[in-house]
Amino acid sequence: PSQARHQGTTNAPHLTLSAAGSVPDVVEARIAHALAGTRPVPVRLGALVVMGSRRFVLARLVVPTAQLLALPQAVADAMEAAPDVPERVRVGRWTPHVTLARGLAVEQVGAALAVLGTVPPLDGTIESVRRWDPDAGRTWVVGGIPTMGP
Repeated sequence: PSQARHQGTTNAPHLTLSAAGSVPDVVEARIAHALAGTRPVPVRLGALVVMGSRRFVLARLVVPTAQLLALPQAVADAMEAAPDVPERVRVGRWTPHVTLARGLAVEQVGAALAVLGTVPPLDGTIESVRRWDPDAGRTWVVGGIPTMGP
């Protein structure tokens, strides 16, 4: 179950910086202000990581840099008023990664690691920060206009 099969805009390669039950407009405005001028951010996709317990997620870890680690801190500071921020995305608990596959059965993990384990580190750049509303199925650049996903 490769993420490459999901071609919708809501599945574009991304790093999750935070999450919340809801994000009031004033909080989004604070996030946009806090992140102004922080991009582009160079990133390196490093080692593979497997997460989960019954169904697994395969991802590439993102090598942390001071510039990269400043992003979730800025977002966390701006999100103080947002409700229900999960513990896993709080500063100090966040694991930067890019998901490659979700819902892997245990027997698929070994095959995926055998295929992808030889891929060298990949360099890229974070160009924008976007929001995703899973209930409405839409994404938008922070401070921009929401658009519907496919």
